[in-house]
Amino acid sequence: MPTLDLHPDVLIFGGGAAGLWLLDDLTRAGYTAILLEAHALGSGQTVASQGIIHGGLKYSLAGLRTDSADAIKHLPQRWRDCLAGRASPDLSHTRLRAEYCHLWATDSFMSRLGTFGASLALQVKPVTLPRDQWPWPLAGFAPGSTTQPKITSVSRLDEQVIDPASFIADLASQHQERILKIDTSAGLRFETALGSGADTPGHTHVHLTDPDTRRTLFLQPKTIILAAGQGNAVLRARLGLAADAMQRRPLHVAMARGPLPEFQGHCVDGSKTRITITSDRDSDGRTIWQLGGQVSEVGVKLDRIALIEHVKQELLAVLPGLRESGLGESELREFDLRQVRWSTYRVDRAEGATRNQQRPADAVVRREGNIITCWPTKLVLAPQASTRIVRMLEPPGPPCDLGNLTGWPRPQVALPPWELETQWI
Repeated sequence: MPTLDLHPDVLIFGGGAAGLWLLDDLTRAGYTAILLEAHALGSGQTVASQGIIHGGLKYSLAGLRTDSADAIKHLPQRWRDCLAGRASPDLSHTRLRAEYCHLWATDSFMSRLGTFGASLALQVKPVTLPRDQWPWPLAGFAPGSTTQPKITSVSRLDEQVIDPASFIADLASQHQERILKIDTSAGLRFETALGSGADTPGHTHVHLTDPDTRRTLFLQPKTIILAAGQGNAVLRARLGLAADAMQRRPLHVAMARGPLPEFQGHCVDGSKTRITITSDRDSDGRTIWQLGGQVSEVGVKLDRIALIEHVKQELLAVLPGLRESGLGESELREFDLRQVRWSTYRVDRAEGATRNQQRPADAVVRREGNIITCWPTKLVLAPQASTRIVRMLEPPGPPCDLGNLTGWPRPQVALPPWELETQWI
């Protein structure tokens, strides 16, 4: 079959939060942009995330102003406006799990949290709740009890929680004609055209082949964006770029499934988020808890059985409404861990490399010739990464007709980890 030759302004590798947000920004700015995805959209980090639109407080638990908090603090309002359809991209079809999270601690540290948001100029500040407004997983504490975790204060933190798969589907549906599924093992080849002088960087072009139809595309973009998370490492290696630009931060996340309440919240312990709970429902209507925070970092060194036991003990230690036996004063306020099924999944967060493997404070964007690599660091920072990239680009060129891409394979949206996991115990 004949080769189709296209000259887009931008070619994006990676259909997660960073790549799709960038695709939307570029399209609205008049650029001809095409996105390539080798697997399912959002696979890897985005759909496996807990979906919290962080406002910076968790990075300031030591009471100090941090670069991470500064980078994030204005973004929850940006997301809120997009999710309400008041700003672009229009994410009004993204499903919200909750408008806010709860925040609590089992020591006196909680009493100081209320002042942190104000003193650090954070836009999302904790609001102390009266006891009659505590969610029931936290309201079961009985004064004078020696066996229950002691909770002295609960706050509402107006960090929205989204369904990441719904977010990916929402953005992708607005640009289907620009999103292609590719085979990176056999259907992708890079070609570098030499520059006009010794100091002129070469431009990389891309050959694509659909293994099923043998249809081929020759893409000559002005700029290539690598936004493929972990996949950036493989792509950079094939392009001959430095291998030390990326680091991985592994997580081992526990999941619970069963007669659980819908609940979103963080339990803090000193300067750490001891456990973060987010909830959703699976395709059969059962409640799912994802259990992240410190337990998911500790869990990296544990097998799945050991992690599940560790998480059970942590839940019993931080949720007064929880009973391992299910026996208590009110059936409506207690649930039985024996009725809950458990599983785990592992995921690596791909980040731009830093000294001593510390988490980057902001999105990382790196330019080499006509190739830009980005790692958003956190879901909430996807728009930040996109804005920085758009500012680095030349003005858009003449429109490029994408009509001939009809019939090319299109990727599906990734399933959440609880729909992929089959080994529940």
